[in-house]
Amino acid sequence: MAVRAVNSCSIFRSASSPPISAVRCRFFTFRSSSLRRHPKLGFQFPVLRPEQKFFGHGSVWSCSVHSLVDIVMEELKFMRKRKRVCAASKVGLTSSGKLLEDKLVNRAMEKGLLLEFKKDSDRVLLAVAQRPDGKKNWMVYDQNGVTSSIKPQQITYIVPGIENFDHAGISDFIRKAQDNLDPALLEFAWVELLEKNKSVTTEELAEMIFGSAEPLESYCAHLLLSKDELYFCVLEAKGSRSLYGPRPTVQVEELLQRKLAREAAEKELQEIVQLLKAAKAMPLEAKPPKSSWIVEDKIRHIIESLESYAIDACKNDEQKKTAGVILKAMGLTKTASSAVNLLIDIGYFPVHVNLDLLKFNIRTDHSDEIISAAESLLSESSDPDEIDRKDLTHLKVYAIDVDEADELDDALSAARLQDGRLKVWIHVADPSKFVQPGSLVDREAMRRGTSIFLPTATYPMFPEKLAMEGMSLKQGEICNAVSVSVVLRSDGSIAEYSVENSSIKPTYMLTYESASELLHLNLEEEVELKILSEAAALRLQWRLEQGAVDTGSLEARIKVANPEDPEPIINLYVENQADPAMRLVSEMMILCGEVIATYGSCNNIPLPYRGQPQSNIDISAFAHLPEGPIRSSAIVKVMRAAEIDFRKPIRHGILGLPGYVQFTSPIRRYMDLLAHYQVKAYLRGDSLPFSAGQLEGMASIINMHTRLAKRLFGSSLRYWILEYLRRQAKERRYRALILRFIKDRIAALLLVEVGFQASASVSVGLHIGDEIEVWVEEAHPRDDYLALKEVI
Repeated sequence: MAVRAVNSCSIFRSASSPPISAVRCRFFTFRSSSLRRHPKLGFQFPVLRPEQKFFGHGSVWSCSVHSLVDIVMEELKFMRKRKRVCAASKVGLTSSGKLLEDKLVNRAMEKGLLLEFKKDSDRVLLAVAQRPDGKKNWMVYDQNGVTSSIKPQQITYIVPGIENFDHAGISDFIRKAQDNLDPALLEFAWVELLEKNKSVTTEELAEMIFGSAEPLESYCAHLLLSKDELYFCVLEAKGSRSLYGPRPTVQVEELLQRKLAREAAEKELQEIVQLLKAAKAMPLEAKPPKSSWIVEDKIRHIIESLESYAIDACKNDEQKKTAGVILKAMGLTKTASSAVNLLIDIGYFPVHVNLDLLKFNIRTDHSDEIISAAESLLSESSDPDEIDRKDLTHLKVYAIDVDEADELDDALSAARLQDGRLKVWIHVADPSKFVQPGSLVDREAMRRGTSIFLPTATYPMFPEKLAMEGMSLKQGEICNAVSVSVVLRSDGSIAEYSVENSSIKPTYMLTYESASELLHLNLEEEVELKILSEAAALRLQWRLEQGAVDTGSLEARIKVANPEDPEPIINLYVENQADPAMRLVSEMMILCGEVIATYGSCNNIPLPYRGQPQSNIDISAFAHLPEGPIRSSAIVKVMRAAEIDFRKPIRHGILGLPGYVQFTSPIRRYMDLLAHYQVKAYLRGDSLPFSAGQLEGMASIINMHTRLAKRLFGSSLRYWILEYLRRQAKERRYRALILRFIKDRIAALLLVEVGFQASASVSVGLHIGDEIEVWVEEAHPRDDYLALKEVI
């Protein structure tokens, strides 16, 4: 027989007893002269020396086990007797001292009982019963000094042996109970009860581990059992009474392993939380770089989970759970915005992170394979149309675009013929010289569908070097192009046209502002620019007579110089689409689209023919509205979506054209490039690369990416406009045109100096077309929130 000392008693184990390694139990030998006192229960017991070997030749060395047992049991017997005497004096209670005949008989409720009840799912409180409340409920006065009515099923324990308890003593009772709790006692009791295959009530356990079943000890035993997750389980329950049994050793081992795993995970969580809190508290310039958060696997897992949670793109429940645990541990609400702000605060996200780029997994860079293939095209490409190219390098060529344009893919020329008619050329860059349908670079461009233009950056459809050095038109250099020439009648209709491969030498690269200034100066040496403006006016008038709708308005354009900075520089431009230079360029692009549609129709070329039904628009219904942004806004609201036919032209009612094909941006729009592939093959006399059905199938994928790019542009532009408005002085006032009324006095407004539409409540008596002054009350770009107030 071996002896194991415990906190309050000795548990004897025979050689046939089950192993208890799972609960860290060891067998000890000892010297009987070594005794120490238990800090809580007050009796002395032998100090045991672990791991010593006292066995030799089959017997125990110079030590009487039975004498030790006698010492321990005498001490235990004395302690139990003494605790019975002093138990009542501890809390001023009396006990009946009677044993329960039926272990699960509930004590009848009466005034003065001390009971424990479940307040809610997270709280359990002690209270004193006051009086009945109806047939079954009781009014109780709890440890917090609150009187409430409870149901019988809320009662979790009635402290035995108590009558007429004074509620003023609840706090002291709880304190003494907490001081007397030692979870290790359960382990020792579990070993003994497991060996004897016995079950216990709370009072029986109190007698066993404390030597007393007085109220305080019984309640302590109840607390230990109710909070225990390892050693005991409820065998039977009736009301507030429960019978507990020891769990099997295997089950305890498993539960212990789970507990240890939870504790390890909790420790790891706290380490990560401290790391996040430390990074959050650092000044901006001292925060860890983004790369440092993804070096270690467990940290990377946390960051990836938070990032996925921030953009509502969790791949599985584990990521969602991980992010939720971290946010809760950081004291944050479990929302996407909390995850975003946390990642910004630790320096992983820049302050102005574009979440849509992450959410839609937009390719912002080209792979090394694509870049290498593009560079090979630059160095190896030959011109398959060299023999057929028409030399137009004698023409004065104007390339007009925004000042930060990265890809220049169209330019203009003009002349007045001897008979007075106007002839214009629309020169379009010729990327198909480098890229062939089905090639590696072509397939990547199709997957992208379009270049993405954001206030913060441009993500090109083609690798930058190929687009800029090979495909784009460059001032003063001979460039390959597809040139569409048109002779106009005096009314603006098309008299003659041609489509041919060409070589041009761009003369000027102009911004819209500089082109408008040149038009205003009306310089004699720039007569070609004036002819282009004249041709544009003729074309606009002709289209309007064909039923076209003028949708020109004010639009904002923003360029952010250093978007990674917390306070980047925001350059705002307001573009008036009625500006002479902008009108000139847009009319020439529309003219080119009409010519390509006519050319394709005449030669049975499958092309992406665009149209827009106009049957639901009665222009006369908007005649009472002022021309410009107000009328345009009203018409745009009722316009129908564009349609595409790949076999024949369809009427484009909004543009006032019998047919239209987008052709002038093949470097940045893949649908334009498809039109180039078809037209170029026809010009060479080759078989067309795509049938109408093939074009239709490709277009469904391309249009999806195009819509996404448009959405990205719109959301990013709006974000930076709100950020621009947020930074402006509070006292700044803005001119606002009332475009329409949304509901009651809530009006849609156009902020004239910003080129941005918003809404606000306006005064009674104002009408559509009136101009008012507003100020920005609040602007929160991350929440997409803007509050404007009318200046009265």
